[in-house]
Amino acid sequence: QVQLVESGGGSVQPGGSLRLSCAASGFTLSANAIGWFRQAPGKEREGVSCSSDSDGSTYYLDSPQGRFTISRDIAKNTVYLQINSLKPEDTAVYYCAVRPYKCDDSPTRYSYWGQGTQVTVSS
Repeated sequence: QVQLVESGGGSVQPGGSLRLSCAASGFTLSANAIGWFRQAPGKEREGVSCSSDSDGSTYYLDSPQGRFTISRDIAKNTVYLQINSLKPEDTAVYYCAVRPYKCDDSPTRYSYWGQGTQVTVSS
């Protein structure tokens, strides 16, 4: 059974950092693309980052500013999203999702989703 569980969200001040985790089970990370998305109240879900071992592709919403970094720990079957220099506009529920092989920036093309973790940035 495919399962994704996010953690690591919280409340931080502007300029702070967070590392979100996405623990995966029921499938192999190496054969799939893992995407991070976020959804703020009243807004559409948007892609933040994605990583695929199949074709080596990586996607970042804020490229080339570089506040987001995606990484994988194959041994733990976990994908991480490091967010630095957090801004109030980063406030949202962050989700991870999986799709076969390649990254895609459309959330409709991802098969399974986690329950989300809340990130709140305020002073």
